[in-house]
Amino acid sequence: MANSIPPRSKVNKKYTWNAESVFKTKKAWETEVQNILADLPNIKKFEGRLGESPETLVEVFDSVEKLMIRLMHVLVYAGFSYNVDTTNQNSAAMYGKAQAIFGQEAGTIAFINPELLQIGKAKLDEWIKQNPKLTIQAHNIDNLFRKQAHVRSGEVEEILGMVSDPLGGAGNSSSMLTNADFKFAPAKDSKGKKIMVTQGNFHTALMEHPDRKVRQSAFESYMDKHLEFKNTLATNLTTSIKANVFYSQARKHEDSLSASLFDNNIPVDVFHNLINTFKKNLPVWHRYFEIRRKALKLKEVTYYDMWAPIAKKKTKVPYEKAVELICDSLAPLGKEYTDTIRRGCLKDRWVDVYPNQGKSNGAFSWGASGTYPFIMMSYTDEVGSMSTLAHELGHSMHSYLTWKNQPLAYSEYSLFVAEVASNFNQAMMRGHLLKTITDKNFLISLIEEAVGGNFFRYFFQMPTLARFELETHQRVERGESLTADSMQELMADLFTEGFGPKVKVDRPRVGMIWSTFGHLFSDYYVYAYATGISGAHALSGRILRGEPNAVEDYLGFLKSGSSVYPLDVLKKAGVNLTTPKAVEETFAVMEGYIDRLEELVG
Repeated sequence: MANSIPPRSKVNKKYTWNAESVFKTKKAWETEVQNILADLPNIKKFEGRLGESPETLVEVFDSVEKLMIRLMHVLVYAGFSYNVDTTNQNSAAMYGKAQAIFGQEAGTIAFINPELLQIGKAKLDEWIKQNPKLTIQAHNIDNLFRKQAHVRSGEVEEILGMVSDPLGGAGNSSSMLTNADFKFAPAKDSKGKKIMVTQGNFHTALMEHPDRKVRQSAFESYMDKHLEFKNTLATNLTTSIKANVFYSQARKHEDSLSASLFDNNIPVDVFHNLINTFKKNLPVWHRYFEIRRKALKLKEVTYYDMWAPIAKKKTKVPYEKAVELICDSLAPLGKEYTDTIRRGCLKDRWVDVYPNQGKSNGAFSWGASGTYPFIMMSYTDEVGSMSTLAHELGHSMHSYLTWKNQPLAYSEYSLFVAEVASNFNQAMMRGHLLKTITDKNFLISLIEEAVGGNFFRYFFQMPTLARFELETHQRVERGESLTADSMQELMADLFTEGFGPKVKVDRPRVGMIWSTFGHLFSDYYVYAYATGISGAHALSGRILRGEPNAVEDYLGFLKSGSSVYPLDVLKKAGVNLTTPKAVEETFAVMEGYIDRLEELVG
């Protein structure tokens, strides 16, 4: 297996992301970076002048938009180059440079919001009526005045913008440590053969390996490396948490949870509803873990058994076949939607498909208005990879349709709605394939992927991490210290409660699971995975049941970007996440999968 993971230079170009569609060469990227740095000071000429006239306001919005598009292209190119090969020092330097420029840009435009607040809502509303070019800014201006109590003076805002880069360094440090510097001891199979452990193959090939000895030795190798650096990793995350608390206090919020959710106009009850409904439904998970234990014929099941294959035979799904199955499943959304996916996956090279040495762990969709909605993943020709591809294509189509239908001002949808479109694609895929596939092994693999893969990650691990995140933030807010040991104990306690009495928990290693999720460096993001999967199943259920206008409502959601508040755009599409109903519905869907699995495995 060690030899099957090629260096980046040996990967077939047709399976790599279309970097040259963003910048022809790295030299062209460097030239644009220098041009942006030269143009940044031009924005400052508007400082103190926004109240002159609506025309001046239009001019500053246009100038910032043009600069932001260029800056996003620079960041996307550098970030993607780094993530597909974290061992490339040049790419790492490029990414660092791009992030630093973003910090400079944030400081440069920091004067805008305080000046808009000084102009006042009444005058701005009048200007919007006078000048149609300002109409597209109406929602953003409404949102700004909603946030007015938490916007500081121009000088303070400039400082907050300037510190964003250094305060964000802890996440970069952990990423470099775990993705570029960590070298894991090889795993061993039951015959003693050594198998390479990398970020690219750990979560797929190794944790899904049928040989329990491979899974166990890979898990121990992977987690022991994190344990070896637990103090550094804990310090990095603590620094990030303290930065979050600093921002919430600087902007005069009640606490960091309120501050984080306030940005998207989401009441804290949405967070607590999720956690409470999750805890209430833990017996559903306990039932699944017991079915898994029996199907695997194990005396006791552990963390590293959660992805072990139950199906007797692997179902091979080559990349091109996966694209076709996904498109067949999404046919209810229309030919234009599926044709766009086919073109993106098979012609325009949206996807960086296969594993390579140095490739960052996991999968993600990323781009900007004016680029393709790129996808990075490590495809392994299996059902789980097909589902990951469907998931990331949900993100990419959300971006594609948002960029096509919204101005730059609303081209970034919030993290709260981001996981809806991705999980929607997976829900549609399962709904279609469970009705059309007859092969027993394929069906078992599909349900395994659904519950043991997607749901386990989104509906078990993410709510557990959200509980961890809440408690660690609250400890900092209370003035208590965070240490590697205290974080390890907290994580182990939460997983022990979640797993229930029949799952054996290796406390030191399971207690370090938090250090394997870079998501925790995005403040209060992980809970949105669980609300996202809930919204996704509520919306896909409408389409699968054939409810009137369900398709049009969903496509309208994808096209809206951030032009409407997240809860409101979801309500318009047909789901209300201010109540526990969607979370309960999704647990019911999961129970249906578990029932089917129990039938199939006997």
